Amino acid sequence: MLKHIGKHGDRKVAIIFREIPDETHMALVLYTETMPVAMHDSLIKVIESQPAQQAESLGDVLFRELFNDGRPMLQTLHTEGMLKKVQTKQIIVTPNANSHVHLDELNKILSEMATGKEAIDRMAKLDSEAGMTGKSRPRDDFGREIGAPAETNPAKIAGSDAEIAARVQAPADGALSDDAIAANLLAQSAAMQANAKSLLAESKRMAAEAKALAPKKTAVKKRTTATKARKKTVANESSN
Repeated sequence: MLKHIGKHGDRKVAIIFREIPDETHMALVLYTETMPVAMHDSLIKVIESQPAQQAESLGDVLFRELFNDGRPMLQTLHTEGMLKKVQTKQIIVTPNANSHVHLDELNKILSEMATGKEAIDRMAKLDSEAGMTGKSRPRDDFGREIGAPAETNPAKIAGSDAEIAARVQAPADGALSDDAIAANLLAQSAAMQANAKSLLAESKRMAAEAKALAPKKTAVKKRTTATKARKKTVANESSN
């Protein structure tokens, strides 16, 4: 089953963000069936891709992807008013082929899993209803093993649902504001600059290490050149 896909009533939706900061009862979604065919096909290809299926937030992936005409996906969906806020309790997702759960319940389970055994048991029950044998550890709707240690890497935490959604939070009318998109772009730019600085520092370190390993070879080359020069001088004097 694909992640980031659900239903709002009888309409299919792509779940851009499972929760909106300060409005955790709301999700940001896209009604895929109302999209132009070309845009729809491009979006589905991204959703089916490995990066999207491994990401916790589809919005984070859409920020980096382009439609076939070269336009950035997330920004284009915003400017064309396609992103809407919907109550999480009204969205149904399908963790596996034989079970379904409302998004508000799934969000609650996922938020409790890091500390609560009851939530883990509830998610395991969803998998058992789908015919799981119990021989392998059940996984949540995002492909993660239930009971796995919580993420502690600051770099990964910085790209979590909460932070990314905070940068692109939609106003009451359900569409993303230009300020939110601008904030998202600035945040991504800052992250890229930090990464560039890190790469530059590593490059300098490697260059210094290479220089430290090669001085003897350079010295030998200089001595060899000086010796040849002296021999050439002696030869010239002898011929004279």
